[in-house]
Amino acid sequence: MAQDDSIAWIGRLDPAGGPRYLQIADRITQAVAVGTLRPGDRLPPQRRLADLLDIDLTTVTRAYAEARQRNLLDAVTGRGSFIAAQPDASGPPVDLSMNIPPAPKGVRLAELMQRGIAEVLARASADRLMTYHVGPGSLSDRAAGCAWLEPVLGRIEPQRLIVAPGAQPALVALLNVLARPGEAVLCEPLTYPGLLAAARQRGLRPVPVVGDDEGLRPDALEAAIREHVARLLCLTPTIQNPTTITMPLERRRQIVAVARAHGLSIVEDDPYSLLATDAPPAIAALAPELTHHVATLSKTLTPGLRTAFIVMPKGTSPDALVQALRAITLMPAPLMTALATHWIRVGAAGDLLDGVRREAAARQALARAILPSSGRSHPNGLHIWQPLPAHWDRHRLIEAARRAGLGVTPSDAFSVEGRAPDAVRISLGGVPDRARLGEALTTLAAIIGDERVADHAVV
Repeated sequence: MAQDDSIAWIGRLDPAGGPRYLQIADRITQAVAVGTLRPGDRLPPQRRLADLLDIDLTTVTRAYAEARQRNLLDAVTGRGSFIAAQPDASGPPVDLSMNIPPAPKGVRLAELMQRGIAEVLARASADRLMTYHVGPGSLSDRAAGCAWLEPVLGRIEPQRLIVAPGAQPALVALLNVLARPGEAVLCEPLTYPGLLAAARQRGLRPVPVVGDDEGLRPDALEAAIREHVARLLCLTPTIQNPTTITMPLERRRQIVAVARAHGLSIVEDDPYSLLATDAPPAIAALAPELTHHVATLSKTLTPGLRTAFIVMPKGTSPDALVQALRAITLMPAPLMTALATHWIRVGAAGDLLDGVRREAAARQALARAILPSSGRSHPNGLHIWQPLPAHWDRHRLIEAARRAGLGVTPSDAFSVEGRAPDAVRISLGGVPDRARLGEALTTLAAIIGDERVADHAVV
């Protein structure tokens, strides 16, 4: 390849790096992301670039066309191709930051909803659905929740289950009931941001418990209980958010043994077990007398249902928790609860879950083929935990990704103590189209792997 400063941003094309036209388009994307190419900069004429790179003119033409499709180039007749003005940074990026279930192939969610609501209205009074519903949920809704959770918890009595308007209100209510302001709440060092927000809003002290590749360490848990006089542990043992660790059975038994020895209450936030299929028994199945189990439909079916289930410990009354939920949100939306119950009863929820699981697995396979191998994931999970190479820190990486139109979540969002590793969470469900997801991941992988980008990135 000839040397020319006008194409220094391209570098050398990789013979094993896939189609050359996509490599060129990706290099344009990267150069725009880090500011090497800026709005208004003129690219070399296509024929000249083809000569400089010693490639066919048609390859360059396809590369420029691809860059225009990505809204990176403006073509001015008679003048050439120029870097386009970039959208306002506050505009929506390609969303790799929000953990939501991907739309499954072959399932038309709108049609499924229309048919389901019509069937609900054919069997129930509209007036009844549009009035206030207080309490733990109707017996039919609670029975449907028990049936839904049976693969995870085994058979449970409907009297132990409360229907909640989403997992976040459930966690807020549980913290209000189970802990007093100023008390420690033990949790994983990197954990769900909603839990941290709820704990701090309540005036609680989130305390991280040291873990390893199998989750929380029993010895560290025991030490934390003694040091902080803790009465409550909150954890996600299956496809942990964000690290994706699934705690093996023996470790779960060890954690339960420590909790029993100290009378520790447990809140098990379990959004992903039904996706996993290979998860060990839930903590609530191993210690039903100690554990409040929270399971949401937002991660397995769709967030719009706003339906979650809380399974109470055996032998406890739901009254205090029902009152706490009522103070926060009054009630779940009756129509959405009725739809969720109907879908569970007729098998539509199971079909949708199967579709989400298959699509999540396909997206995980796609991501593993594109992203650096250092990433950690579950084959059916919704996200990847991606440590960064030494030439990146997470803040510069986030900025470079943002400038490329990609939104990912830095480790800081999950850190209990503010000390976070250089890593990001990459969510795979928010991009509707799998092909577009592949393009976004390819761009992100190129940014992560390119030391030249890291050297030029600014915060």
